[in-house]
Amino acid sequence: MFPVVLPPTAGFFDRPADLLDQVSGHLYGGFLAWLLIAAGIWFTVRTRGVQVRLFGQMLRAIAGSRDGDGGISSFQAFTIGLASRVGTGNIVGVALAITLGGPGAVFWMWVVAIVGMATGFIEATLAQMYKIRHPEGTFRGGPAYYISRGLGSRRWAGVFAVVITFVFGFAYEATQANAISGVMKGTFDVPPAWTAVILILLTAPVVFGGITVVARIAEWMAPIMAGLYAFLAIVVLLLNAHAIPAALVSIFEGAFGLNQAFAGLAGGFTAAALNGIKRGLFSNEAGEGSVPNAAATATVAHPVQQGFVQSLGVFVDTIIVCTATALIVLLSGVYTPEGTLAMSENAAKDAASTLTSSSVGAVLGGWTEYLMAAIIFVFAYSSLLGNYTYAEVNMDFLRGTGHRHYALRAMIVVATGIGAMASLTFVWNLSDVAMGLMAIINIVAIVLLGKWAFGALADWEAQKRLLDAGEISEIRFVAEDNPHLPGTLPGDVWSRANAGRIEQAADDDWERDPQYAQ
Repeated sequence: MFPVVLPPTAGFFDRPADLLDQVSGHLYGGFLAWLLIAAGIWFTVRTRGVQVRLFGQMLRAIAGSRDGDGGISSFQAFTIGLASRVGTGNIVGVALAITLGGPGAVFWMWVVAIVGMATGFIEATLAQMYKIRHPEGTFRGGPAYYISRGLGSRRWAGVFAVVITFVFGFAYEATQANAISGVMKGTFDVPPAWTAVILILLTAPVVFGGITVVARIAEWMAPIMAGLYAFLAIVVLLLNAHAIPAALVSIFEGAFGLNQAFAGLAGGFTAAALNGIKRGLFSNEAGEGSVPNAAATATVAHPVQQGFVQSLGVFVDTIIVCTATALIVLLSGVYTPEGTLAMSENAAKDAASTLTSSSVGAVLGGWTEYLMAAIIFVFAYSSLLGNYTYAEVNMDFLRGTGHRHYALRAMIVVATGIGAMASLTFVWNLSDVAMGLMAIINIVAIVLLGKWAFGALADWEAQKRLLDAGEISEIRFVAEDNPHLPGTLPGDVWSRANAGRIEQAADDDWERDPQYAQ
């Protein structure tokens, strides 16, 4: 049995947490889970398996993406997305999925990730195609922009922008803060109120510094924290290599309810699938509509390039990082299905916040729990900063690019304080419901706009063949008179004169279109 960490404010959030849990169950079980998978399969078929067929190109896109031509580079946009993706979902979220759905939940996280790589490719490509210039010398874009400009629906674009602003301006910030509070309480016995104060003092100066500050911090913070955690994971896996096959067997048997010994707290196939899908979506965010906001900020020569970069992010997040976490938990001996079933539901959920840390400590020694506490802090804090970026982009859409969004920044700071003192169950259920509503709007939009991303991919592949034959010197997207596109792309970002460059500012969309004006 693994240690129990009581919620910082036990009892206060129980009733709203239970209500949100019921809503989440109906939302995912009845609709969203299967919509995500169906959309991912559709995009996989239409792109002829882009996530497998062009995986090598994804690696090359990352290797040569640090130059942003005066704006935010493709690599910086990737690290902003990675900072949001690789966070508590990879440590606490995986542990929570296993606790509630058993080892089989990991299999469904894989499914969401594999098909989600195609979904991530589509939404990031669309974000690039429909982006606009920002007066501060960067780009802005994302679902709100491609819903408005691509589908012509300002109303639904506004609804999405409001939902995602709440998700990333409050719900997700509270979740990240809660993860930090839980590990600080469980490892160092730091009172949640003190954690709240510390987080507020650390977050406020960075958040009020703006999106470019966030990009610079995420660029070095995300790789460092991912690398350190990867090192610990590799050591744990090497020390327990002989037991990995059995752990993988438990994942596959638990995924389909073939062995009740591998059932989680809720038990059975349905619990494994729903918890795996929910935690997978929270972790890799494919189809959710969040990462496109970061993808659009990059200065690239072709929209597909950022599609490659963000698709790889899904792979790194779930197939590598989440799998490593799952194996750590399953190999350590700290987690047992029997021990979980002997606990109350709320106690088991709260204990999941320290399960991964305890598992690492059981293998490598108690001292590593302190190191894990530091890693979780960095994971969660970098995600907290990355989340701010998404909220700001959508506030730009709602209010115009001339605003400083001080109210939003203040809300984020407040959310870190509330999240640090709230219960784990409440903040995760709140995030699940808000995330689900956001994902439904985004998935419908990218399915309707998918033909534009398919056309962009066809254009890139045609140019790649010419490049390999030596007939052209570079791949650069031009939307004007493009035979691969189904129509005319709005705006002039991808005109022949501009071709995705940030320097052309005379005819910016935000100046000419009242929708983006102050």
